[in-house]
Amino acid sequence: MSHARTNKDQLLARTRRIAGQVAAIERAIADEAGCAAILHQVAGVRGAIAGLMDELVADHLQSHIVAPGLSDADRAQGGDELLAVIRRYTK
Repeated sequence: MSHARTNKDQLLARTRRIAGQVAAIERAIADEAGCAAILHQVAGVRGAIAGLMDELVADHLQSHIVAPGLSDADRAQGGDELLAVIRRYTK
């Protein structure tokens, strides 16, 4: 995904924060934390993943579908890729 190079540092930071959130869930389960606390942590991770997905989908859309200078074949390929990801994500 070549367009991720422009905001690579932000994407990596976001991914590392999500990894930290998942590690915190693991620790909470291991330490037998309360159910409500763990559920809130899981909900936070789900929101963080959804936000990351939104950003990546928007980047893909801008770079592979609506960017000026793309051929119709490139746009079709970008659209097909995006549709496949969305279908997989929503299952």
